[in-house]
Amino acid sequence: MTWRPTPLSLVSWALYDLANTIFALGVGSLYFASWITDNVEGLPSLLRGNGDADLALAVVVDAAMVVVIVLGPWIGARSDHRGPRARYLIPATVMAVVPTSFLATASPFGSLLLYGLALVGFNLGAVVYDAMLPDVSTPENIGRVSGIGIAVGYLGSLAAWGIGEALLDSHGYPVVFRSIAVAFLLFALPSFFLVRERPRPAAAGPPPHLAGSLRHLVAAWRRTRLYPGVTRFLVGRFFYTDAVNTLIAGFLTIYAIEEVGFSDAQVRDLLIVAIAGSILGGLLGGRLVDVVGPRRLLHWTLHTWVVAFGIGIAAGAAGSQALAWPLGALGGLALGSTWAADRVYMQRISPPRFLGEFYGLYATVGRFATILGPLLWGLVVTVLGLPREVALGVLLALLIAGRVILHKVDDGAREWAEADLVPEA
Repeated sequence: MTWRPTPLSLVSWALYDLANTIFALGVGSLYFASWITDNVEGLPSLLRGNGDADLALAVVVDAAMVVVIVLGPWIGARSDHRGPRARYLIPATVMAVVPTSFLATASPFGSLLLYGLALVGFNLGAVVYDAMLPDVSTPENIGRVSGIGIAVGYLGSLAAWGIGEALLDSHGYPVVFRSIAVAFLLFALPSFFLVRERPRPAAAGPPPHLAGSLRHLVAAWRRTRLYPGVTRFLVGRFFYTDAVNTLIAGFLTIYAIEEVGFSDAQVRDLLIVAIAGSILGGLLGGRLVDVVGPRRLLHWTLHTWVVAFGIGIAAGAAGSQALAWPLGALGGLALGSTWAADRVYMQRISPPRFLGEFYGLYATVGRFATILGPLLWGLVVTVLGLPREVALGVLLALLIAGRVILHKVDDGAREWAEADLVPEA
């Protein structure tokens, strides 16, 4: 029988994208970076670098991503083993929500630790959420559905911005973070209970154990070599997400403030421009995926990123705020299209039986990239004492490398062997 997802499932699934984007922008990209920059003197001297927050953010993001690298494929494989996937989505979300609600109420160092824990939960939830994409779509509309999720998700960015605008000046950062945590949980609730998942029988044998997560990680990478294009795609994704995820982890906010001369209020206004571009990019990108395919769209999007990074370097070097505004729109358009394309790209080249596991690797390379990116940024800015424009140039080089690696990855329809398919329930 052909699987037909319900409209309620699609709406509930898309709302989770909105929920976690509230966290991604409100905490990861905007308010926590601003708060820790304002409170950098409260950090241990080893984390203060040259008196800014670059090094502290790099350390906590890298530590969190190491955990995600180990646990991502494991939790993805657990969700493949038996359904429903939502039972893994719930604890991961709670792991993000609870620490977020206490940010800025602890010391700067304590808040850094809470932020790291929230990052782990946020990223593990994304592994399970992405693997639910086939449950709410069909092969004919999977690109459009992915794009709807991205576009609805970036409405969460508007919600995060609105929370800050309404509460930051009058109530301060603790209330902002608490409100973001509540919003995250409320918008995530429908995905816990209202997404109707495809029937999936339990796989043979016991589910993967946490104690064997490292061994499972190695086995999962070996398995990718059995399927053409998967390993190469993941390597290419590592390079381009290195650039993108480093910026949205908080370094873009620091760059705009320190190099372009923006105030905190101007940064929030710039992000509104970027969010509008992201919503448009998600909707247009989702439709284009179904028309031109994820491979071609992702290539176009990476070319757009190259242009945007070049403008960003020029804006920082010249201290030009005028250049930053069109850059926000262009970068937002590219961001929405990137996630609309590469999520479908991964689904198209992955065997259905191992979809959750491979989405775990998909998350892993993005998070490992988020380790390398902050390390490179910290090396350039803090250790070598070079301008942040140079750090942005290093990320641009990695972005170009990712585009070159992806050139030979075919996104054509695969003929899966019976052992690669999900058996009928």
